Amino acid sequence: MRDFPPSVTAWTPGSSDASTPDTRSPLRFLIWVLRQQWDLVIAACLCSLLWMLPTALTPWVFGRAIDEGIVPHDSSRVWFWAGVLLLITLVGASSGVFYHTVVVRSWLVAAYGQTGLVTNKGVRLGHVLPRRAPTGEVLSVNGSDGEQFGHFVEIFSRLVGNLIAYVVVAAIVLSTSVHLGLVVLLVAPLLVVVSSFLLKPLSAAQTRERSRDSELTSMATDIVAGLRILRGIGGERIFGDNYAAQSQRVRRAGVQAGGWGAFVEAAGVLLSGLFVVALMAMGVDKVREGELQIGQLVTFLGYALFLVQPIRVVFVSFEQITRSFVSARKTIGVLGSPDPWPRRDTGGREADGQESVLPVSDDALADGDLVDEQSGVRVRPGLLTMVVSAVPDDSAALADRLGRYLPSLQTVAGSEDEDDEATGKAAKRALLARLAARAELAAADTAAATGPWGVTLSGIDLSDLPLEQVRATVLVSDTAAHVFAGTLQRAVDPHGRLTRSQAEAALHAAAAEDVYDILPGGWQGVLDERGRGLSGGQRQRLVLTRALASDAPILVLVEPTSAVDAHTEARIAERLPAHRSGRTTVVMTASPLLLHHADEVILLAGGAVAARGTHDELVAAHDGYRRTVLRGGEDSGDSGSDSGDGIQGRNGAAHADHATTQEVTT
Repeated sequence: MRDFPPSVTAWTPGSSDASTPDTRSPLRFLIWVLRQQWDLVIAACLCSLLWMLPTALTPWVFGRAIDEGIVPHDSSRVWFWAGVLLLITLVGASSGVFYHTVVVRSWLVAAYGQTGLVTNKGVRLGHVLPRRAPTGEVLSVNGSDGEQFGHFVEIFSRLVGNLIAYVVVAAIVLSTSVHLGLVVLLVAPLLVVVSSFLLKPLSAAQTRERSRDSELTSMATDIVAGLRILRGIGGERIFGDNYAAQSQRVRRAGVQAGGWGAFVEAAGVLLSGLFVVALMAMGVDKVREGELQIGQLVTFLGYALFLVQPIRVVFVSFEQITRSFVSARKTIGVLGSPDPWPRRDTGGREADGQESVLPVSDDALADGDLVDEQSGVRVRPGLLTMVVSAVPDDSAALADRLGRYLPSLQTVAGSEDEDDEATGKAAKRALLARLAARAELAAADTAAATGPWGVTLSGIDLSDLPLEQVRATVLVSDTAAHVFAGTLQRAVDPHGRLTRSQAEAALHAAAAEDVYDILPGGWQGVLDERGRGLSGGQRQRLVLTRALASDAPILVLVEPTSAVDAHTEARIAERLPAHRSGRTTVVMTASPLLLHHADEVILLAGGAVAARGTHDELVAAHDGYRRTVLRGGEDSGDSGSDSGDGIQGRNGAAHADHATTQEVTT
C-alpha cells in the first residue's frame, strides 16, 4: 500500500505525462482517475470479487449437500459440503475486511488527490482562475466533487465484483438448466437497459442541484468577504434575504434530485423483485416436471434471492456514475482552464520555438524606466512615484498592466438562473453556453498574454521576459490581498528569509506594531483565517508589512492606506520613503498625506497622463489635480477609520495572492 494522499504537482497544459489530468471529456477524466490509482483499483476489484464469490457459491453448495448428502442419507458428503461452506465463509469474511480497508484507502486517495489538483491549478493560474470559474464552483469542485470521485472508485470496484459473481451464477444456472440460464442472462441486462431511461431526468436534476449549490457557495463567500461593509451600509438584510431565497432554490433542486434518485432505486427493487418471482415460478415448474431435483430447486431459490444484490448494485452504480459524470463535467471546467501565459525553456526560447530576448539580470531590469504605453506613465528608477486618478479603476488597471496581470474587471459569469421546472435540455444548454463563454474568455486571455504587453522595463517589453522574472522584479499589492491563518511571522515572512530586525523594520514602516502587541506570543502569535481577529485597518497594514518585507526591486501599492485613520496614515507616509529609499516604488493613491512625500506625482485623466510634478507644484498649477486630491482627502477622512469600516479603494481585485508571494509561476 502506498501512502496517501499521493504527491500531485502542477502540470503543463498539453503535457502527455500520466500525472496530467485528461480534461478532454468527463469520461476521459474518470478513466484518468482510475488510472492514477490502478494498483488500488485492481486490489479493490479482487477483494470485491473474493467477497462476492462465497455468497454466489453458497446456494450451489447447499444444493449439492442436499442432493448428495441429505437425500441419500450420506453423512460423509454432508460433512464434506459443510466443510466447503465453512471455508468459503471464512474467505468471504476475511476478504470483506480487506475490501473495506482498500476501498477506504482508495477513496481517500481520490478525494485528497482532487484537493491537490485544484490547489495546484490555483497556484499555477493565480489571478486567472477567478476569471474562468466562480469562487463557489472552485470550492465545490475541491470539496464535494472530490468525495464523488472517491465514491466512483468504490462503486466501480463493487460493480466489477458483482458482475463477475453474476457471470459465475449465470454459468452455474445455465449448466443446470439451459432455459433458466438464458432467462438469467437475458432478462437482467434487459432490466438494466429499461432503467437507463430513468437516468436522464436524474442527471438533469443532479446537474441543476449542483449548479445552484455552487452559486450558493459563491454568494456565501461574497457575503463573508464584505460583511463589514454590509453592516456599514445596512445591507445585511438584503443579502440575507437573497441568500435565504437561493438556499430554498438549492433545497427544491435537492428534493427533486432526491425524488428522482428514490424513484430509480424503487424501480430497481421492483424490477429485480419481479425477476425473482418469475425465476422462482419457472423453477417450481421444472421440479414439477421432474427436470430439477430438490437440491437444485433450493439452489435456484438461493440464486433468486442472491441476484437481487448484483442487480441493485448495477442500479446504484449507474446512479453514482451519473453523479460522477456531473462532477467530472464541473471539474474539467476548472482543471481544463488553459494557462494563457507563454512558456519558455531555459535556453530563452518560447514554447513555439521563437527566439526570446537575451537573459537580463533582475538588477539591470530594476535600474531602468518602467513605461506604460497606454497611459504614457513613466516611472523612473529609485524614486517614490505616486499616481492620482479621479477614477480608481484607471489606476487599478494601470497596476494590473505594470505587474503583467490580466484585467480584473472581466470575469466569467456564474450559473444561469434556471427555473425549478427547467428541463434537462435547458440545463444542458445553459451549461454549454457557460462553457462557450469561458472558452471565449480563455481565448481572449491567451491573445492578450501572448502578444506585446505594452509595458516596458529598461526598454524591454514585459512579454519578452520570462513571467517568473517579471514576478520576481515587480510586486503588486492591493486592498484585496488576503491574510491567511498562521503565525504572525509566517504572515509577514511566508518564505522564511528575513531576520528579526528586517521583519521589525517592515512592521515599523507599515505602522503595524499594534498588531504585534495584541497577539499573545508576539511573532509566534496565531492569526485566524483572513485575519478575522483584526480590524480592517490592521489587516491592511499587515498586508502592507508583508509587501514591504518582500523587498521587491519594484513595488506597486494600490490604495495601501484606504482603511486606516489619518494619524496612522501620517505615520506610514513619513516612514515609507525611508524604508524604500533607493528602490522603485509606485503608489496608487489620492491621499494628500502620502502625496506630500512623493518624489514625483502623476495625474491620470481618462486613463492617460494629464500632468506630472511634485505634490506642491500640481496643487498650485492644476485645477483637476486639486479637485481630485481634495475629494480624495475628504473621502479618506470620512471613511478611513482604522476600525476597518472604510470603503476599500478597490473591490474584487485580481491580486489576492500578490503580496503573499512573488515567486509563484502564474
